[in-house]
Amino acid sequence: MNDITIVVTASTVAAALAIALGVFFPALAMGRAISQALDALSRQPEAEKSISRTLFIGLAMIESLAIYVLVVVLIVLFRNPLLEYLLKP
Repeated sequence: MNDITIVVTASTVAAALAIALGVFFPALAMGRAISQALDALSRQPEAEKSISRTLFIGLAMIESLAIYVLVVVLIVLFRNPLLEYLLKP
């Protein structure tokens, strides 16, 4: 195996691991946020609008983390910056 094959294989494995963890942890955070929001709604049903608005803003922020991970993984997979150093003579 040459150097390029090793770097491509390593970056693919790293990208797969990053996307797995980058989706897993925001999913846990979303589940916890929804759980806490439902708990708050059961305790104070009159604050439904305030809790829902805050929940949706929080969920959007959490989801943006997963999107950032996806962007970084796509950059690593399709525009790998390490390959430029290996192709230089």
